[in-house]
Amino acid sequence: MGGIKAVVFDVDETLVYYDGYDHRRWFEERVKPALISSGMDVDYPTYFKIVMGELPRTYVRKFGIDPVRMWQVIDRVNLEYRKELARKGGIGVFPDVGALEELKKLGLKLAAVSNASQECTEFVLNLFNLRPYFDFVTGKDYSNIDGVKPNPYLVIKALKALDVSPEEAVMVGDSHHDVLAGKAAGLRVINLTRVRRVEGADYYARDLWEVLDIVRKLIGQSK
Repeated sequence: MGGIKAVVFDVDETLVYYDGYDHRRWFEERVKPALISSGMDVDYPTYFKIVMGELPRTYVRKFGIDPVRMWQVIDRVNLEYRKELARKGGIGVFPDVGALEELKKLGLKLAAVSNASQECTEFVLNLFNLRPYFDFVTGKDYSNIDGVKPNPYLVIKALKALDVSPEEAVMVGDSHHDVLAGKAAGLRVINLTRVRRVEGADYYARDLWEVLDIVRKLIGQSK
């Protein structure tokens, strides 16, 4: 097993969090009107199943909707919402993000991988000056709209950008999608349990400081 050279992070609920966010309310009050004004109409149960990975993101073609166009509208609304929430102080950064600096001191490459758009992902990382820690950042790829987590596509994309093999990287995330994507890409996965514990991970950590401890041990084992 190769030595650890990189750590791939999820972003939302792993590095940053959102106060007062209600998924259904956000969809009904913001997303649905924007979709309708763009000539598209998707109900919440269908949207929820798509987001949860129960249906592919291209499923909406069944309704005569271009999935890329639909997600571009949703992502635009999401970015506007994040900017508004940030102005109100509704986006926070977990206090343990200082562990990122310690990981960099170990000589590791870091990547951030999110199912949100590139713009939304970059926005929240820049909001808390986290962007400089990452050698590579990717949100959803419109050229492969079904390639979001739990699909391993974005994680594999990060590995290629960092020029490391799956055996040389660890995935860190809070959700079932993160665990599935990391494992499917061939990485060892650390489930960050401050939100939930997800079965199937290789390691469990209560916060990023415990992630740092796990990574240090893995580096020590590979020497």
